[in-house]
Amino acid sequence: SDIGSQKDRVVTEEEWLQKWEMGNIGFHKEQGHPLFQKYLDVLLNGRSGLRIFFPLCGKAVEMKWLADMGHSVVGVEVSEEAVKEFFSDHSLPYCEEPVPEISGAKMFQSTSGNISLYCCSVYDLSSSIVGKFDGVWDRGALVAVNPCDRQRYASLMINLVEKNSSYLLVTVSYDPNKHKGPPFYVPESEIKSLFG
Repeated sequence: SDIGSQKDRVVTEEEWLQKWEMGNIGFHKEQGHPLFQKYLDVLLNGRSGLRIFFPLCGKAVEMKWLADMGHSVVGVEVSEEAVKEFFSDHSLPYCEEPVPEISGAKMFQSTSGNISLYCCSVYDLSSSIVGKFDGVWDRGALVAVNPCDRQRYASLMINLVEKNSSYLLVTVSYDPNKHKGPPFYVPESEIKSLFG
């Protein structure tokens, strides 16, 4: 696949943390993503009480929307600042506890219990820790993952979903030789080979 000069590009965890510290978070959508509203029915498919996963969740407002609809939301985010901002932005009380299986990781859970955000690398998660999901809202995760890690990421996502789950994926299309990313360009052919 032709992803131009991006294939060797690596953005470190420190660089992502710095983006949050500096408030350089143009990727955050205060009003939520328009495609979420458009395809919400596809994600939910008439079902209630679902477990929905938000990889690299940041402080996505859609997590609160789904929780308010009665779904259970689990997210993962490397920035503790982002996780805490999510709870404060929505005036949600939460508790914080260590994740015994992952060194240095914390889990922040709303006191209502329907939103659990893991503060760690997405690659530290497994279904034995977080369980399986009925749906995934991947709004900016696959396009943020380093191109060299895409296969690892897709394998993890496939492992985390139930057989008849819905996976909503947002990507961006542009000439990868003109922008170094992130967001990275992920051609449709690669999405098909990653997820089948």
